[in-house]
Amino acid sequence: MTTVRIFVTYKPSVFDPQGAAITDAIHTLGHDEVGSVAVGRFFDLSFNDEVTDLDAAIKDVATKLLVNFNMETYHYQVLEAAE
Repeated sequence: MTTVRIFVTYKPSVFDPQGAAITDAIHTLGHDEVGSVAVGRFFDLSFNDEVTDLDAAIKDVATKLLVNFNMETYHYQVLEAAE
């Protein structure tokens, strides 16, 4: 098995209302050293050993199901590679 984490976040040009609210709350706590907060989500996918093109499989799942490309972008990280 290969485990991959796909991170989905807003594009820089899209307003992040949750991030703004959290940033304001952090400033209320007195932590003005925090400039901003970006909120996102992640998905952990386990691919079986028979996958021949991991990059293509990840791209297919992300672009067709996980990401709204009008507002979001993604990147991924291989957490555990099959041996």
